[in-house]
Order: sequence, then C-alpha cells, then structure tokens
Amino acid sequence: MALAWYALLGLFFAGYLVLGGYDYGVGLLLARDGDPARRRAALTALGPFFLGNEVWLVAAVGILFGAFPMLEGELLAGSYPAVATALAGVILVTTGVQLRSRPTGRWARTGWDRVIAVGSLLAALGWGVVLAGLLQGVPRYTDGHVAGVTHLFTPFAAAVALALVALVAAHGATFLTLRLPVAEADRLRPLARRLAGAAIVAVTAAAAVGLLSARVRDAAQQPLVGVLLGVALVAALLLARAALGRRRTAVAFAATATALVLPVVLVGATLWPYVLVSTVEPGASLTVADAAASAPTLRLLGWLAVPLLPALLGFQAMCFWIFRGRTDGRAPVYW
Repeated sequence: MALAWYALLGLFFAGYLVLGGYDYGVGLLLARDGDPARRRAALTALGPFFLGNEVWLVAAVGILFGAFPMLEGELLAGSYPAVATALAGVILVTTGVQLRSRPTGRWARTGWDRVIAVGSLLAALGWGVVLAGLLQGVPRYTDGHVAGVTHLFTPFAAAVALALVALVAAHGATFLTLRLPVAEADRLRPLARRLAGAAIVAVTAAAAVGLLSARVRDAAQQPLVGVLLGVALVAALLLARAALGRRRTAVAFAATATALVLPVVLVGATLWPYVLVSTVEPGASLTVADAAASAPTLRLLGWLAVPLLPALLGFQAMCFWIFRGRTDGRAPVYW
C-alpha cells in the first residue's frame, strides 16, 4: 500500500508541474512582451485553467502530510529554503494574476505583470532545487534528522533549477501556440521552438553535471533507469521542437507535458527503494516503506481518496473539454 501512495504522490506532483508549469511558463513570457494587449491575451488564454491547476499541488501536499509524515518532516527540514522559495513564487503568481486587472493604469498593470514573472521564476527555481536535492542525497544522520541546508547549494542543484525554468518556459510558449488565435500562435511558434532548444541544452547540461557529481552517482540506486529516463526527456523535447516546426501544436504540447512529468519519475525511479538517500551515513537512508504512515492510516486515507481522486480527475478533464480550442475576441476575461 505504501508503493501505491508513493505512486499517487508522484502522480499529483507531476500533474502539478505539467499544469502549473504552463502557468509559470506564460508568466515568464510576460516579462519579454511589451505589448499590453498581448499580455492580456496570454492571461485570457490561461484564465479558465489557472486556479484549478493549483489544486494538484494542494493534493500532493495533502498526501505528503497524511501518507508520508516522516518524509514531510525531513523534506521540509532539509529543503526549506527551496520549498519556501517555490511557495513564495506560487503566492506571487496567484496574487499577481488576480490583482493585475484591478488598477486601470498601464504602469500599475505592468508592475503586476512583473510580479507574475518574478513569481514564476521563483517557483520554477525552487521546485528544481527540491528535485535536485532529493536526487543528490541529503545529510541525514542515524538520529533521523537532516543536518543543515548547505547540500542544496551545489552546481547540480543550480543546473537542475535552470533546466526546470527552461522547461516551463518552453511548455508555456507551446501552450500559447495551442490556445491563442492562429495568427498570434504562428508568431509565437518560432519562439516556442527556440525555447524547446534552450531546454534541451539546459537539460543536457544538468545531466552532464549530474554524471560528473560523485554525490549524484552515489545516491542513485538505479542509475541505468535514471539515464534512460533522462534520454527520454531529451527525446520528448526534440519531438516538441519538431512538432512545432510542422505546426502540430497539440503534439508539441503533449511532448512538453511529458518532459515535465519525467523529472518526477526520474527522481522516484532512480532512488528506489529509497526516498531519501543519506550522504553521510548509509544506514540512515530512508526507504519508501519506512517513510510511509502505518497500514491502518493508509487504509483510512484510501477510503477518503476513493471518491476524491475520480472527482479531481473528472473536473480536470471537464475543464479541458469545455475550454478546448483557441481563444478569440469573444473569450471572457478572467483576470
């Protein structure tokens, strides 16, 4: 049962990266476009999905607290600067999107757009460092606690954080090519292709830094699986770039979404059967089974999840179906 909940935790966090990822990608793009009408159009394309996307993060955090209380405690203790940075970014993006249309002045709205861009950057950087911190191991001692946070400040963590920024930027641009009117989408397609190329470079650089890092090599329990998933990530980005060149925006969006799922799968599969690998005392490493709550607790949570999981998935599917297609001049302005 612990494995099922671990998979469910991965599902919800990966879903959050995919759905919140294009929120942050669009937010990053607001910083480069000086045309207020185009920034307004980008937020209109994002509008009906925005708040629903954050539900996936709430669900992931709920599973972490309920099903893996030991992991929650050690993850927050050992990664709190990265987690705090990510959550500050989420708050800034949510606040900026909902308040940017309240003032009527152009400069005030531009200021809120910058808040959204900064928040998007912080969120991507923070979650990237969290994933890197897990993959390179943590200084956990036999007393059951992670000592300090200096393990987060490594070249590998910085490389992964920048790679995640590149991934969400490419994902957000691809989302806009799928949602905006054809003429505007055609204008953005070259940018989306360049961002996909930049993401390939960033991911490849992060992989190279990881392969050269003794900490990452020592922490990896299934290194071959990690390498294969890294290759699959680059292949997904290559597919996205090729699909954008052929105007197959739906295929490109599916490919960039896959590219954001794979980092979560890579971390979980590479560390298996551990969830936290100690870099100081091997006996202090924490397995998935050890990190999970008791069997009665997991069974009780299972009864609660039975009605909630289909409801959440059904809501997301309904949202995509109702608001499918491109926006036009009649699209409602949400934010």
